[in-house]
Amino acid sequence: MSDLKDRLLPPRPVASISLRGDSFSRPSSSGRQPLLGLDVSGLKKRGQGLKSWIRVDAFANTQLVEVDKFSMMRRCDLPARDLRLLDPLFVYPSTILGRERAIVVNLEQIRCIITADEVLLLNSLDDYVLGYVVELQQRLKASSVGDTSPDYLPFEFRALEVALEAACTFLDAQASELEIEAYPLLDELTSKISTVNLERVRRLKSRLVALTRRVQKVRDEIEQLMDDDGDMAEMYLTEKKKRMEGSLSLPNDGVSFSAPVSPVSSPPSSRRLERSLSFARSRHDSAKSSESENENIEELEMLLEAYFVVIDSTLNKLTSLKEYIDDTEDFINIQLDNVRNQLIQFELLLTTATFVVAIFGVVAGIFGMNFEIDLFEEPGVFKWVLTITGVCGVLVFLAFLLFYKRRRLMPL
Repeated sequence: MSDLKDRLLPPRPVASISLRGDSFSRPSSSGRQPLLGLDVSGLKKRGQGLKSWIRVDAFANTQLVEVDKFSMMRRCDLPARDLRLLDPLFVYPSTILGRERAIVVNLEQIRCIITADEVLLLNSLDDYVLGYVVELQQRLKASSVGDTSPDYLPFEFRALEVALEAACTFLDAQASELEIEAYPLLDELTSKISTVNLERVRRLKSRLVALTRRVQKVRDEIEQLMDDDGDMAEMYLTEKKKRMEGSLSLPNDGVSFSAPVSPVSSPPSSRRLERSLSFARSRHDSAKSSESENENIEELEMLLEAYFVVIDSTLNKLTSLKEYIDDTEDFINIQLDNVRNQLIQFELLLTTATFVVAIFGVVAGIFGMNFEIDLFEEPGVFKWVLTITGVCGVLVFLAFLLFYKRRRLMPL
């Protein structure tokens, strides 16, 4: 990893780098050089200045190049909206797009353009980007020297496989870290409900929702590709390149043309035989092309299915964690409801006791009025008043408790 950083970090002064016929020039110190007939200063003014890219070819060679947006669009035959998916200034969900001459990959930190001959990544100091380059180099070198079993996948699928593996590994690692942090925190919250623990769980749930959304988007993108045979066939860039090169390399002087045959002079049986042979040849070529396309689709479908299982496992892990959080929230709500019910019952008992004590206040108020009563002259009347008032208060309190029990307002 350190060797790759040493090779990629220092900007090498490259005067001109030719990539498939397009000249990618860097501006010199003395002034700006024209780029494909365009003024670089004008491009920079329109937000289309030079960007640093890491180029990895099919022979595991790496190169640091600087390319402007317009040249990259011409080189890879891509529209501007596809390049915006790779711009780090914009936040787009994970996307895998199959185009005529390239595959646009936006998977977490891995943002690259894959062609039949090379991979172009935006230059970044992120460890996952450098790790992707190192892993791709190792697999290409191992496949070229025969250290491993023969790889039947073409270059673009091997590059796509490394990108899928890097994205799935990154998301699974984040899910595992979230699990390690979540379960002890949730167990602590069930034993001790506090504001600090509730705030930590709230932040944890926000991270879980964001991570689940990202994992779900990658899973949906892979599933969408698996369900569409046309999109998978469009991503077989090596086959399309071979077909294009084969059609361009056909010699024109070697084609023989038969003399026109008059339909009057030709026998009907000969014309029918010729049409039958032509129809049989066309059906054979079509069946052969369809069989090759289906075989290629099966290869890519198997590749996508393997990483669909991986990302689906990560999604299930996050789903289980979300269910555990929901169960913990339900348990906490039950505990809080129980405490709230206990407080309501205590408040009801306190209100009833206050009502009973108020009876003594009523009796005291009556006897405190300014009028003459014969009971004031009796020496033991005050004790009888207190006793009778107390007994009445207890009876009223017990009557309320019996009413609460029959109404099931509190367990008694």
